[in-house]
Amino acid sequence: MKHIVCFSGGHSSAIAAVEVVRKFGAEDTILLNHDLCPRTEDADIKRFKKQVSDYLGVPITYANMPGWDVKDQFDVCMEIKAFKAGAQSTAFCTNRLKTEPFHKWLSEHYPANPPEVRDDISLVYGFDANEQHRIRRRVGIMAAMGYQTEYPLTWEVRTIHDIEEVGIERPKTYSIFNHANCTGCLKAGKQHWFVVYCLYPEIWEKAKLAEDTIGYSILKQGYLSDFETEFAKLKEKALPPTEKAKPQTFWAAARKLIKDDDDLPCECSF
Repeated sequence: MKHIVCFSGGHSSAIAAVEVVRKFGAEDTILLNHDLCPRTEDADIKRFKKQVSDYLGVPITYANMPGWDVKDQFDVCMEIKAFKAGAQSTAFCTNRLKTEPFHKWLSEHYPANPPEVRDDISLVYGFDANEQHRIRRRVGIMAAMGYQTEYPLTWEVRTIHDIEEVGIERPKTYSIFNHANCTGCLKAGKQHWFVVYCLYPEIWEKAKLAEDTIGYSILKQGYLSDFETEFAKLKEKALPPTEKAKPQTFWAAARKLIKDDDDLPCECSF
C-alpha cells in the first residue's frame, strides 16, 4: 500500500509524514504538496518542506495549479471575481490552489471507481484527536470519492510529537501565526489581518485591491480599508502583531490602548 501524505508544509502534516515513514517505510510513502506563490508562502515554509523531505529520504511530489509561481490567492479570486461562493462555502483560493490540483493528480495517478474504495493507497492527514469533526468530514468526503484515509496524530502509539526532536526547526511563521497558511489568509480573522497590516504592507495593499476589484470584503466586519485608522493607532501604541495571543486577550488589550488614548485631554487645555 502507498501512503500519500497530504504534506501542507505545516508542522502537523510533517509529524504525520514522520510517523508514516517510520511505520511503513520511505519506499511506500509519497509526500504530496501544492507549491504556492512565493509572495504569500513564506520562504521559510519552503525551507521546512525541503528539510523534512531530506530527513525522510522521500522527495516531494508536487501537484501544482498552473501559474502557481506568479498567481497568489488574491489573483485567483480576482479572476473569478469572488472570494467564496457563499458564507458556508470553501474559499475559492483553497479550491483553485489546492483542491482542484489534488483531485487532478489523484485521477491521473490513482483513479478510483466509487462506490468501491481503493485498498492499495491511503491518504494521510495531520488532524489530531481534538479534530474529530474534521476527521469525520474528511473520511466521508474521501470515501465517497473512493479513497481511504488515516490520521497518524490519533494513533495510540506515537514516536514523535515535535519536529524539533529530529533537529528541524518548524517554520518561523509559527512565531507569529498559528498555522503555516498563506500570509494574508482569506479564511482568517481580523487579528490575522492586523498582523498583515503591520508586517506585510505589500500583501495588505494587494488584499485591498482584491476587495475593490471584487466588490466584497474579506472580513465579515467590513472592508480592510475600514480598519486602517484603528490598526494604525494600535500599531503606533505598539500592540504586538501576533496570532499567538487568544483573540479575547488580544482585543481586550487593543480596546484598552484605544480607550487610554481617548481618555487623554486635548492638548489645548494646557
